[in-house]
This record gives sequence, C-alpha cells and structure tokens, in this order.
Amino acid sequence: MTTRNLPAVGILLVAVALSAGCGSDDDGNPTATPSVSSEAAPTGLPTPQAPPGADGATPPSAAAQGTTQRRPASPPPVVLPKRPASAPGAKQVVDAFRAAGLKVPRPKDRSVDCGPDGLGLGCSELIATDAVTVYVFPDETSASDIAETWGGQSYQRGAVVLNYLEAKTPAADRPRYEKVLDGLG
Repeated sequence: MTTRNLPAVGILLVAVALSAGCGSDDDGNPTATPSVSSEAAPTGLPTPQAPPGADGATPPSAAAQGTTQRRPASPPPVVLPKRPASAPGAKQVVDAFRAAGLKVPRPKDRSVDCGPDGLGLGCSELIATDAVTVYVFPDETSASDIAETWGGQSYQRGAVVLNYLEAKTPAADRPRYEKVLDGLG
C-alpha cells in the first residue's frame, strides 16, 4: 500500500463505521422504538409460551422462577435447654446479689447468646452485669466444664457459674458474691 492510498483507506473506514452505527429504519424520527431483528433471537431453541393468567398477564416461566424456596422472614426462635429445677434462675441470682447489697449494675439478659447463633456455650440462662456474669447450665457437668475453662476467673455452684472475665469486680469482693450464691442452693 502506498502513502497516497492511506488517506482514502482512512476515509473509507470512517464511512463504513458511521454507516454501520447510524443505519436505522426509524426515518429520522427520534421517538421511534428500535425494532428487534431476527439476528438477536437465538435460533433453534423453542421459546416456551405460558398461558395468560386470570388477569390477562403472562406469568413468568418455570425456568425463570427457578426452584428457590422462600424462607421465613425471621429466623426461628432459639430453643435453649431447660435449667434444672433445683438450680436458681439467673435473674433470681442477680436479685439475691442486689438484696444482699452487692453491686449488679446494668443487668442484661443475654440468654440468646447461649444458643447456636451466639457463643454456643449450651447454657440455659445468661445475665451479664458490669460486676459479674451469671450463667445457668442444664446440668452440673456442663457447668463444671465451663468453669474449668475459665479457670480462676469463675466460680461454680451446682449448675450456676459466676464469670468474672469481663467484670470489673475486684478479686477481694468476689467471695461475697459466691457466698450469696451458696446461700441460694
């Protein structure tokens, strides 16, 4: 190709590009809707046609809907194991601390943390305060296992475990909480 032909080839390429991009059957009408050509539709595949619904609208095809099952709007409630009838409840323990003049600021029932979506400790009840956290387990074996895990930062009496890990209770005050718990059982 010579240098004299290069501008002519460039003009030809621009003309082809413009005619390919601007060629439409809308006769210059800017509000005309584009037509669908047969080239856009896949060939050889049957198009399923669903019968119209009661309101005249065509329902979506089974392939478009898929096989996804609807889930409930909220998760099912967490079912916690029952505490033994002989063990005091976590609220009862906190109330006993308060009645004995011990600090139990900002008690929060966090029993939902006992279940599989929370800490998964398997406890029956859990109330956390700024001074101590009270756990009630379904049996003494579970309580003992957790108390051993927490070492010197906990106290176990039957199915109830007092946890001081996140508490701001001075070590010197802990025996007072433990004495009140011992008096409940």
